Amino acid sequence: MSKYTTGEIAKLCGVSVRTVQYYDSRAILVPSELSEGGRRLYSEEDLSRMKIICFLRELDLPINSIRQLFSEEYSEEVLFLLLKEQENKLRNEVAEKQARLDKLNDLKQTIGKVEHFNVESIGDIALIMENRKKLRRVRFRMITAGVIMDIIEIGTLLLWILKGIWPPFVLGMCMVVSIALWISYYYYKRVAYICPKCHTVFKPALRYMFWSKHTPNTRKLTCTACGHRGFCVETYNIERNEQKHE
Repeated sequence: MSKYTTGEIAKLCGVSVRTVQYYDSRAILVPSELSEGGRRLYSEEDLSRMKIICFLRELDLPINSIRQLFSEEYSEEVLFLLLKEQENKLRNEVAEKQARLDKLNDLKQTIGKVEHFNVESIGDIALIMENRKKLRRVRFRMITAGVIMDIIEIGTLLLWILKGIWPPFVLGMCMVVSIALWISYYYYKRVAYICPKCHTVFKPALRYMFWSKHTPNTRKLTCTACGHRGFCVETYNIERNEQKHE
């Protein structure tokens, strides 16, 4: 039967001598015998065991788990549980890394939209990214309310035109106006703006805000902190959210 030294078994398994010695110190791969000179000698069975250890380590299975596997009588059941646990761990790691990758790509795209980028702009971008989901939720509710307004307005108007029944239209228009006022107030309370010059998050006056020029993500305003007038980036109003939970 073949015998292998520490260096030979390390070479056959594609690992370092130090790795083999480490497994020996952790009592995972103990040599079958020692030579007269005190050299560790490994058998064919030890070689097979070492290959199994290397394979499990490639799966990132912890050393303690591998040692537990070899010490259990029902190794098949134990291995299944260990692999399932490791699978869940790796899936979580993949999800975390994917989230970081998505955030990185989001950051790159947002930087491209910043007109005058500098180091301080990173803080603004981080705030925008952090509150983007909340802002999308606000806009979704506004769109939903707008659809309801259209349904009421068109439906009652058709009823008036086709059937000659006008009272529902009058009542419907009162409802539409009420919903429009609610949307405006709801929107105003939940948004704030970031000044591109001093990076202050500020809230403009209601009348001034709604009559200013705007894009889907910016609005031309005058910063209440530094007086800069220009397109400011829209973000979620964190102060309102914090006051709500105090």
